[in-house]
Amino acid sequence: MTPAAQPDLVMRDADLLVTMCGDEIPGGWVSVQDGVVDAVGAAGEEPAAAAELSARGCLVTPGLINTHHHIFQNLMRSYAPVVNSDWLVWREGLGPTWARVDEEASYVSAWIGLAELALGGCTTTSDHIFLHPHPRLVDGAIAAAREVGVRLHAARGAMDLLHATGGYQEPALFETPDEILADFERLAGEYHDPSPTAKIQIAFAPCSLMDSSPEVLRGAAELAERMDVRLHTHLAMSPPEADYCLTHYGQRPIDYFEELGWAHSRSWVAHCNSVTSDEIGRLARWGTGVAHCPSSNMLLGLGAAPVGEMLRAGVHVGLGCDGSGATDHASLWLEARAALLLGRLIEGAATGHRRMGARDVLEIATVGSAACLGRSGELGVLAPGACADLVAWPLEGVRFAGAWTDPVEAWLRCGPVDARHTVVGGRAIVRNGALELPKLDEMLREHERISRSWQASALETS
Repeated sequence: MTPAAQPDLVMRDADLLVTMCGDEIPGGWVSVQDGVVDAVGAAGEEPAAAAELSARGCLVTPGLINTHHHIFQNLMRSYAPVVNSDWLVWREGLGPTWARVDEEASYVSAWIGLAELALGGCTTTSDHIFLHPHPRLVDGAIAAAREVGVRLHAARGAMDLLHATGGYQEPALFETPDEILADFERLAGEYHDPSPTAKIQIAFAPCSLMDSSPEVLRGAAELAERMDVRLHTHLAMSPPEADYCLTHYGQRPIDYFEELGWAHSRSWVAHCNSVTSDEIGRLARWGTGVAHCPSSNMLLGLGAAPVGEMLRAGVHVGLGCDGSGATDHASLWLEARAALLLGRLIEGAATGHRRMGARDVLEIATVGSAACLGRSGELGVLAPGACADLVAWPLEGVRFAGAWTDPVEAWLRCGPVDARHTVVGGRAIVRNGALELPKLDEMLREHERISRSWQASALETS
């Protein structure tokens, strides 16, 4: 009999290993072979491996999955002239600056953003690049993802519809429907990997029902069906969107979304703050996922998605950071904690429902997020054959003194916490709290150069 191959990596000695398949294993370990999980088990059963990572003092979970982000916005974080504006003023104020985004800026911002996400325990992210004043912005982000090693669902956005309710009015930000659909097809043909261990996938992502024409929205749905890729957009984000759809199309956003051919399991959408109970039921029946972005919604004053009601209805709910221009951080741990606190606030005793706990949020950030991206069973779980994406979260020291009884609740109630180890496909991107990326200092300098130039120019013209 041929002996079994030695695993490439074992992460061992976890205080608690949470597989998200129903198992919580004290002293647990995970072995990795060829980029996928080979086995999980309890202390004393660990196989010998080519390399080991110690998770002593840690909670080990599947890697967190970010289902909505605009990473390029980290070049204009906390930009003072618009930081406390309402949503539409914020959009309009940053429009002239976003018109400068080119392939280099997309690459540099994505590289830094993906590194930051890895520090916060994220192993897979969507990146919704919703405006394209210059070509090959998605190509730049994909190049960065290949270097950093985080899995990327590149959501190629689009805007072709100037509208009268505010928002972006820069002509350079808008493309023709033919340009948009041609680039959708190019990107999917060149980069989309449908395999279970894919590092790069493409989604077609017209920006919103206010920014994209019926021609683009319907064309994206038809092309996605033909090329077997997913669809993404903002939906029911704020009351102005409902007003716009009622004025221009005589329908609420969810009704218009259905008419456009998006009402199915190929789609996942961001926010859904302004939805009725009936509309939540329809999202569940369609299998359409929702990216919950609590920090962004609170900072921009857009309201709160009824996540508890969505989950009870059977909607796939995932977690999203949203853009750094709105959230100013790219830590999924911080976003998970915001989801916990906001969930407990809106699901109070008066509702009659059980309040959200840390395990609920962990499920949203792993299993729920994987379902949004169409990758259930591949991502978000630690089980043989799943992608070897896992995180060790240190639960030690002053911040966790006294937190002995429930490591999962302590993970979000205490802290703050950064990952001790972040492993993607068996590769440690974060090891012992530090990024394993040799170009980090160089890329930080490049990011600072572009960011300072943009902000100085914006201040001069404001």
